[in-house]
Amino acid sequence: MINSISEYLKNKRCIVKENESLKEYNTFKIGGTAELLVMPEDSECLTGLIKLIKENNIKYYILGNGSNVLIADKYFDGVFIILSRKNNINANGSEFIYADCGAALNKLAGVARDNNLSGLEFAYGIPGSVGGAVSMNAGAYGSEMKDIVYSTTVYSPGNGMLTVTGKEHAFSYRCSRFTNSGDIVVSSALRLQRGDKENIRAKMDELSARRRNSQPLNMSSAGSTFKRPKDGFAAALIEQSGLKGVSIGGAQVSEKHAGFIVNRSEATFTDVIRLIEHVQETVLRRFGTVLEPEIKIVR
Repeated sequence: MINSISEYLKNKRCIVKENESLKEYNTFKIGGTAELLVMPEDSECLTGLIKLIKENNIKYYILGNGSNVLIADKYFDGVFIILSRKNNINANGSEFIYADCGAALNKLAGVARDNNLSGLEFAYGIPGSVGGAVSMNAGAYGSEMKDIVYSTTVYSPGNGMLTVTGKEHAFSYRCSRFTNSGDIVVSSALRLQRGDKENIRAKMDELSARRRNSQPLNMSSAGSTFKRPKDGFAAALIEQSGLKGVSIGGAQVSEKHAGFIVNRSEATFTDVIRLIEHVQETVLRRFGTVLEPEIKIVR
């Protein structure tokens, strides 16, 4: 079946690799081997690939920039689809920016700034892509994607291309209608506000400095490990539980920001999972608070 996928992709705009290590396709630098890895560059290749996969009942996995994911150390039968090369951004002179699913948030924020558009400053420094950010309603410093997403085009296996607008996104904290639906975000239209380029730049620089000062940006991680609980902040509860700097194998609760688990030294999937569970058990025992992982775990 995989051979039929490879044959179909020969004349498509994409990159295809067999038996490819997944470590370099995620920010945690952890993961096994994909039987087939495909990086589509346009919607035709992406949707045709998904249709063929579904028709042949082949397992598949979707990744954007791999910034919010922990991947098991194993061999994955099936296809990993990496969307980072489907990354066009179009600012047409209005208050709207149109961005493909694989467009990096850093680049998108820069395009907005250069077009005197405000509203994406919070996303500068988030190492994710548009598709993942919309799907999980990514946010920082009091702003979220729900504040700026106007419409989203998705590919729904079995239903084809759909466009949703406004409240149809069903945004909530780190969640949207796409989070567990199986639909694939193809592109989004973002509605921003007119602003002054230098003021926007200054805000981006300020938030970037705050990130550098508070987050372990020099170490491999998947970003914030846990969602914010109702009765406090995950990082504060973890630190108050005496867990800051605690390690299991090569995984460590960051010494700089307790909300991050980092790959300190050749961490394995099991190291990270055991550390996540240790943190959850300790915080629950001390505070009665359940910490829910924010990162997506691919087993």
